[in-house]
Amino acid sequence: MNHVRNFIRHLVSAVSGSSLYSPEHLQVVRLTQDAFANLQRVLEEKEDLELMVLDDELICDTVPIEGSMYLDRFIRMLSEKGIGHVRIGRQVEFPELQSLIRVLAGQGGSGAEISSSEHIRIGKVEIHASSTDEYGDAPNDPADALELWEVPDYEREVFVKLRECIQGNRKPSMPGINRVVRSFIRAFSRVSSPHRALSLLRALDEYTFTHSTNVCILNLAQATAMGVDGPSLHEIGVAGMLHDIGKLFVPEDILSKPGQLSDAERDIIKRHPVQGAHYLLDVPGVPKLAVVCAYEHHMKFDGTGYPARREGWRQNLCSHMTTISDCFDALRTTRVYRGAVDGAVVAEMIAEKAGTDFHPVLARNFLRILFDPHAGGTLRGSES
Repeated sequence: MNHVRNFIRHLVSAVSGSSLYSPEHLQVVRLTQDAFANLQRVLEEKEDLELMVLDDELICDTVPIEGSMYLDRFIRMLSEKGIGHVRIGRQVEFPELQSLIRVLAGQGGSGAEISSSEHIRIGKVEIHASSTDEYGDAPNDPADALELWEVPDYEREVFVKLRECIQGNRKPSMPGINRVVRSFIRAFSRVSSPHRALSLLRALDEYTFTHSTNVCILNLAQATAMGVDGPSLHEIGVAGMLHDIGKLFVPEDILSKPGQLSDAERDIIKRHPVQGAHYLLDVPGVPKLAVVCAYEHHMKFDGTGYPARREGWRQNLCSHMTTISDCFDALRTTRVYRGAVDGAVVAEMIAEKAGTDFHPVLARNFLRILFDPHAGGTLRGSES
């Protein structure tokens, strides 16, 4: 990590010098050479260097880097250019680093003209000021919502397209995701009490939903019970839908392996939050909350879990919600390596781990929703 810090320090200094003078100034060239030398030391031990900005933190691969003056300036430089992540490959060449320095110094054109090179891949954060995204989709327009019985086939089609986009290295569009979330929000709005929201799941017994859609519903139920509505509620639903998108980068034979995973396979699985967040940063119309949630949903309330975080890291409230929803649905669903766990047993486990794995206030809120006598009983998948 020292080589990474030194790379950033020399890079920031080179960008500052380039802004004051020119990229050809002898001091700028020397600083660029120092940055390149440290970068080469980093890349001796790995295939590429991945840097991602997440809520004013810089993540290197999966590890947050401790703050410093140079680090803060680097984060600001990336944010001002709308850059969410940078991936530098082992075969990077010196002129490519010079080009990156010119971009960060404001000498590479406007943000819209920022582009990747062969070995430096730049992910730009898409910002939409209007009420519709570039595909003409209005995320909070209830007019385009589906009836519940229409959702399953539509939802499967959306996730098939997501997988195809990832496999083809293309950006997906958000209207399909937004439409599914709108449909559930409209269904929730027809329920007389927020504590009855999860009773909707009982009405969907005959349908098969993906894990991500179940997490979306559970997130919406938690947020609705706390009085969240409007755009914030929609973003929490989208975050639930997209929280596990990084799993689409994991080989299917690992995901479906019936036996115990090897250490190497477990490491691959543990990279999916970072891979998902990297991917979502570059997708038009994705709310920042969904990026944060994809990164944080396997973190635990007590600071454990993954990815590792530095001391003082504050996990987003939506990520805490998603951790609970994700755990509950994963355990009550049949997997290749185990059967479904009874819903009441899972709820008891959540109660026991409130304050360690789970946010204690949100865990209590979740359990009240599950077992409130006015909520229509227990969830589908529970035998109690």
